[in-house]
Amino acid sequence: MKGLNGLMKQAQQMQQKMATLQKELETREIETSSGGGMIKIRITGKQQILAITINKECVDPNDVASLEDLVKTAVNQAVKESQDMVSGAMSKITGGINIPGMF
Repeated sequence: MKGLNGLMKQAQQMQQKMATLQKELETREIETSSGGGMIKIRITGKQQILAITINKECVDPNDVASLEDLVKTAVNQAVKESQDMVSGAMSKITGGINIPGMF
């Protein structure tokens, strides 16, 4: 029984660390860009977009499709980098064990 109690204590500590990390990730920010910096995205560790900055030089009313592609690329890159940041932080706590539903 002593081993089981120790395991339960470790699980509780991991849960506390994960809760702390979740709060911290709400404030962590990443900035990414596309089109050589023409589009910039700031995003949190919770995948909440904080800002999108579009350089006026890439705004061409006759070529909206290119602007849409740049924005889509920047948003997808920002989300991926945010997810990678979360995965890296989580693996430090869980020792690389994937816990479904945590993030």
